[in-house]
Amino acid sequence: MTQSTYSDAAATAASYYDSTDADHFYADIWGGEDIHIGLYAEPDEAIAAASRRTVDTLIDLIGSEGLGDGQAERLVVDFGSGYGGAARRLCQRPNMRVEAINISAVENDRHRLLNREAGVDQTITVHNASFESVPLDDGCADVIWSQDAILHSGDRQKVMHEASRLLKPGGVMVMTDPMAADGVPAESLSAILQRIHLQDLGSPERYRTWADVAGLERTHWDDRTPMLIKHYSRVREELKQRRELLTRTISTDYLERMDAGLGHWVEGGEAGRLCWGLMRFRKPLH
Repeated sequence: MTQSTYSDAAATAASYYDSTDADHFYADIWGGEDIHIGLYAEPDEAIAAASRRTVDTLIDLIGSEGLGDGQAERLVVDFGSGYGGAARRLCQRPNMRVEAINISAVENDRHRLLNREAGVDQTITVHNASFESVPLDDGCADVIWSQDAILHSGDRQKVMHEASRLLKPGGVMVMTDPMAADGVPAESLSAILQRIHLQDLGSPERYRTWADVAGLERTHWDDRTPMLIKHYSRVREELKQRRELLTRTISTDYLERMDAGLGHWVEGGEAGRLCWGLMRFRKPLH
């Protein structure tokens, strides 16, 4: 799939994450191989450690019906796989295979390199593709996995339909996503939406509704909004502390815009306009 066939929102995200500035910032500051919101055990915990805890917590949330007993092969489809930290973690389990769907060619190149270095390039297939139109067969997946990625879609209902299409009956989807709090209008999030070039965000209730329409049942919602506030605050702290070093590889303009954008996320979370947490959906057996 070429970038020109993506929705406008997805194409914008692809262009952003393909930039040299973004690649260096997310790899060096955001968490290394895991570029999503972390679950912090200590106030000053390393971003990478907190981010890895999110991965492990989502793995636990999948449960035995998705992960199986390790005897039969299980297929996970990762929507917005980034640098592949979660995919490699999943493949530490026996008989796990991952189809990684991601629109950033730059991220995907780094993902493939890290897979080769870890010796898992035969169990993880990285697709330059959008989770709005996944190039895989119906009913192929035991698990759909997504971390802080679906917000970038221009049609989140379509993404949930894709998840349902791909899942086997009884399969599960686990995900996180930065969202608007239920009932919060897009107009009150204008500073954030302008920065990430989106018209709106999902919300817990909107995802539940989209899932229902797609034929998925939400079985778990764990509101962990304080972690959104903490994570963006920690990333902003790291940016400020390491700014002089970062300017060697990242433009000053990018760092200034990132600093301001992170501040908007923190303010939105503290004001109760944003939320974040862990969700689990199940495709019924019949």
